[in-house]
Amino acid sequence: MTTSVPADGLQLRSLVRDTGELELSLVRVPTPAPAADEVVVRVEATPINPSDIGLLFGAADLATLAVRGSGAATVATARIPDAAMKAMAGRLGQSMPVGNEGAGTVVAAGSAAAAQALLGKVVAVLGGAMYSQYRTVKAELCLPLPPGTSAADGASSFVNPLTALGMTETMRREGHRALVHTAAASNLGQMLNRICIADGIALVNVVRKPEQVELLRAQGARHVVSMSSPAFVEELTQALAATGATIAFDAIGGGRLAGQILGAMEAAINRNAKEYSRYGSTVLKQVYIYGGLDTGPTEFVRNFGMTWAMGGWLLFPFLQRIGADAANALKARVARELKTTFASRYTRTVSLAGALQAEAIADYGRRATGAKVLIDPSA
Repeated sequence: MTTSVPADGLQLRSLVRDTGELELSLVRVPTPAPAADEVVVRVEATPINPSDIGLLFGAADLATLAVRGSGAATVATARIPDAAMKAMAGRLGQSMPVGNEGAGTVVAAGSAAAAQALLGKVVAVLGGAMYSQYRTVKAELCLPLPPGTSAADGASSFVNPLTALGMTETMRREGHRALVHTAAASNLGQMLNRICIADGIALVNVVRKPEQVELLRAQGARHVVSMSSPAFVEELTQALAATGATIAFDAIGGGRLAGQILGAMEAAINRNAKEYSRYGSTVLKQVYIYGGLDTGPTEFVRNFGMTWAMGGWLLFPFLQRIGADAANALKARVARELKTTFASRYTRTVSLAGALQAEAIADYGRRATGAKVLIDPSA
């Protein structure tokens, strides 16, 4: 059963041409009628996450940004440096939809009971291509939002909340008792801080600016260290000794930070060592890199013994590993605490066309802490 739905709608697309030009534009795409187990969602809120920005801009140099046209005919272009084109080879000539998650109203539904149960409800969706006016998706990809919850409240129900919960779940499953998080003043970092306070988990928050220290402390964080402090490594070591944290999740990726964390973990552990070992402590020290705020090389000095690990961590492979039941339990918690633990804050809301304006791109393209932007495709 379906209600009246437009035959097509606007969708934001990202295209890398073989000439070395990035093009962002709005394209009219069909709105497929829902199959039995599908629904059509009128998208009313969808966030611009760091993972979306990577697909949106590719390796483009935003200093070369140019915008022409207006409304649905708006087109933004930028040059991709020649040295970066090799990394773009897999997507040349492909007009790619963007947007991992969002929320909106179910305006049509297939005949299956699970789909019909969602008709008329506001749902969050983890379906990809969410920078669209309408999305036809499987009903199982939708999370019904509690009554009174707006699409804006539920737009960020998946990526940040499940990533933060995934960090604490990984910590438990791998036998650690406390954790470290970098770029900790972000929306995700503030969520993680609230989770750890609620669950009694010791958390070391690493931030980049002194004012971010005060921001997190005002929210109840006990251990916050700033990379800008001249005594950063010593302060980090003190926090690690106090918490016993031996696992870290690093959003920065490039530079020296991941190695500094491992080194500080080793130093904290050795404060209570009974005897010297030239191979270092036998306690596993783990750093997971899950972001790339610094796209440069990851550099480290091996001053942390031989019992250590550094690798990548991504949300979707993690959810697959833990299985449907465990993943659904995490999603249920997000739904219960959507306006408290997992509340997101946005600095501005723009339309699809507004997201292509130079001022908006300059804002969200910086990936700055506290500068999260929401798109309302229905505007």
